[in-house]
Amino acid sequence: MNQKKILLKDIAKKLNVSTTTVSFVLNGKGKEKKISDEVIKKIEDYVESINFRPNLVAQSLRTGKTKILVFMVEDISNYFFAKIARIIEDIAYSKGYKILFCSNENNDDRSRDLINLFSKLQVDGFIIIPSAGIKKDIENLIKNNIPVVLCDRHFPQLKTSYVVINNYEASKEATTHLINNGFKNIAFITTDVRQIQMLDRLKGYEKAIAEAGLKSTVLQIPFADTNSEKGRDMISCLFTENKELDAVFFSTNYLTQSGLEMIKETNPSLINTLGIITFDDNDLFRIYSPSISAVAQPLHQIGQELMNIMLNLLKDNNTNQLKQVTLKANLIIRNSSLRKN
Repeated sequence: MNQKKILLKDIAKKLNVSTTTVSFVLNGKGKEKKISDEVIKKIEDYVESINFRPNLVAQSLRTGKTKILVFMVEDISNYFFAKIARIIEDIAYSKGYKILFCSNENNDDRSRDLINLFSKLQVDGFIIIPSAGIKKDIENLIKNNIPVVLCDRHFPQLKTSYVVINNYEASKEATTHLINNGFKNIAFITTDVRQIQMLDRLKGYEKAIAEAGLKSTVLQIPFADTNSEKGRDMISCLFTENKELDAVFFSTNYLTQSGLEMIKETNPSLINTLGIITFDDNDLFRIYSPSISAVAQPLHQIGQELMNIMLNLLKDNNTNQLKQVTLKANLIIRNSSLRKN
């Protein structure tokens, strides 16, 4: 026999308080609404004793808010995205929000499915690291007055809030650092995607190489192959076909890991003679031998800026309010990029 569903009015009647009072307490607004500590505790103790769980959909219909945000990333298992996710989660929790995490695998169809799903669940807002082809989907969210903040990349033609870093300048600085340390044949290994952050990293590399009068060598690996044996084979072929290469700049941390695996498997001594820089730092690179120089993104600052923008959008209920932030990355110089004897 099914147990009768408990409603807010049932709790209110049992405790001899108003339904509104119960609603305020369950939504964490007891103090704000100047409800006494005694009443708050009485309600909290009772709902716990009966194992009451509010219906989020009904709650959202009543209040217009679910107090849930979505953080959609490329791959939640990646160090860079996972660190930002944790920073966002802590800030959101302190403000009474919960975060749903999901990975779009840089796939447009998967991105759209996730956006449609969470829109139907009436989440309060989206923080999105977008795949390349979902500009229209982001635009539709904004048109429907759903707060959206983009992270890591954005669409130049779309007016939306975002937090990114100075990819072009950071890439140029890292390449120039290799050149200044005596490396003359520097390869750039990146993904074959038409996204602004990756294009800017490539442009920064090419600008530094051109200014130094050197030859550019670029390998673009399909995104689906970046962590596969095929991707490692492509990196191996690059070095086989370009014996003169003396340094390499990886545009992402996962490409760096694939490259290091390839070197270990095929030519372990190369690690001691090759100049190496990675974009995006990782604890692995700090303890690797030799330690790997990295363009480090300011993760805490990124997370804080994302949540500041989102909370302001939620507070003002104005999705047309734009804030576009570009932060400075930091080049961490370690052993791998220093001049070789």
